[in-house]
Amino acid sequence: MSGARLVVEALEREGVRHVFGYPGGAIMPVYDALPGSGLQHILVRHEQAAALAADAYGRVTGRPGVCLATSGPGATNLVTGIANAFLDSVPMVAITGQVASPLMGTDAFQEVDIFGITLPIVKHSYLIRSVEEIPEIFAEAFMLARSGRPGPVLIDLPKDMGQKRIAVSGDHPTVSAPVWPAPNGEAIERANALIAAARSPVLYFGGGVSIARAERALRDFAARTGIPSVATLKGLGGLPTDTPGFLGMLGMHGTRAANMAVDESDLLICVGARFDDRATGKLDTFAAKAKVIHLDGDPAEIGKLRRPEVAIPGDIARALDLLTAVSADIAAWQAKCAANAERWAFAYDAPGNGIYAPAMLKQLSEAAGDKLIMTCDVGQHQMWVAQHCRFTRPQAHLTSAGLGTMGYGIPAGIGALFAEPDATVVTVSGDGSIMMNIHELATIRRYRIPLKIVLLDNGTLGMVRQWQELFFDENFSEVDLSDNPDFAEVARAFGIEAFTIDHRSEVPGAIDRLLRTEGPIFCHVRIDPRENVWPLVPPNSANTQMMEKSR
Repeated sequence: MSGARLVVEALEREGVRHVFGYPGGAIMPVYDALPGSGLQHILVRHEQAAALAADAYGRVTGRPGVCLATSGPGATNLVTGIANAFLDSVPMVAITGQVASPLMGTDAFQEVDIFGITLPIVKHSYLIRSVEEIPEIFAEAFMLARSGRPGPVLIDLPKDMGQKRIAVSGDHPTVSAPVWPAPNGEAIERANALIAAARSPVLYFGGGVSIARAERALRDFAARTGIPSVATLKGLGGLPTDTPGFLGMLGMHGTRAANMAVDESDLLICVGARFDDRATGKLDTFAAKAKVIHLDGDPAEIGKLRRPEVAIPGDIARALDLLTAVSADIAAWQAKCAANAERWAFAYDAPGNGIYAPAMLKQLSEAAGDKLIMTCDVGQHQMWVAQHCRFTRPQAHLTSAGLGTMGYGIPAGIGALFAEPDATVVTVSGDGSIMMNIHELATIRRYRIPLKIVLLDNGTLGMVRQWQELFFDENFSEVDLSDNPDFAEVARAFGIEAFTIDHRSEVPGAIDRLLRTEGPIFCHVRIDPRENVWPLVPPNSANTQMMEKSR
């Protein structure tokens, strides 16, 4: 059997059904082995899209997404997607072709050291040196990608390793995953004591909840304690966003109710979050009066930026189930947080007849219902989605949080629909981000992927323009996108139904058309370029120092 056939069989044994990729010379033996296999290959139009689609596939399923590329530029084009998965702890296996073993180190055609290039952005790397080791390496790679704190694993396959044939025994390697450590009993006791004594506690949760698939435990804990809660960008959906006591996202573009509750808290129960700078603002002012209980699957995150009074590494769900204490008297605190949430709730009655993006996104997410998966690009629209959309599960909100990758939205939408074909998947993009991977409209057309694309077009790089307005004396440098193409015409040129709206009265009909259309559809939404994202915490400031929209 050829090494390439061993690769395909190893993927099949891992339960892989979809592979996102683009062929080329060094990886051609694997492509030769794909026909007739149980794998569906999705041909993207750029390798970066393959990695980003695999990323979304991994987020939705919890299983490693798989991307495939050839050597040289094929491999290097995966790098952004691999880094994206690494920073957001997403399980992925990236397989790259490499020049034949005798040519390695000779600067051969399309030779790059992808093993070395990706070392800082993978959990582990492999270079196949013998065909015999392929089954075991693939089994171990998948185990590593999905276990513990998930992440991407790279397998570099020289062309001759794919071509060489060996006799096979039929035995299949098995690799055992490490087991989550049980929570420490003494730590649980101390945490329960702190919860019982708290008068203004806050539950602060992040992406580690979905990584651990601990949503049920988080929801049970929140329900039995009644502790007001806040989420990071990647934590949204851990609790349904309409859960009583949920105050919204915290941090740079968080709600005032969330940021003020954290500032006034006397106990911060951090679950699967890492005190990221976008969440904390100026770190030494963050929850300055609070004691901290920190639960995280990755022990390295505990104490990295804020030393907790109680550290509980390991199995998040099991730890939450053991936190059975209920604060004696937080009724006044609950009432204060609820009143603040109502007092500082977002207003959707923007003046004028133009389309107010936050209102449209809120209405769209509510109309889509519980089957919604929303994928975002990066910029102002990303923050509007996080602030205003309804999410009932973490897998419903796919966004590039750690790396902030423009161009993520459309490939992520493709990956999400292959992962969950019955979902209603909506990509929200901006006129800057969409140009990064707009060629993937061809992929959508080829596979008739029923992706709903909402493009918010303000003719500018909105988030950069906002910062230049506020912090760089309105020196608007290289943010003008007024020469954008007619995006609806572009979509139609790719064979995708498309339409444009620019008046508020058109929004209900547009939402209805988006959700009723069975195939792919593209809604081009023209909005005011002067509209900013509010609130905003300025750089190196406390989260309480939020800038607000002037009335």
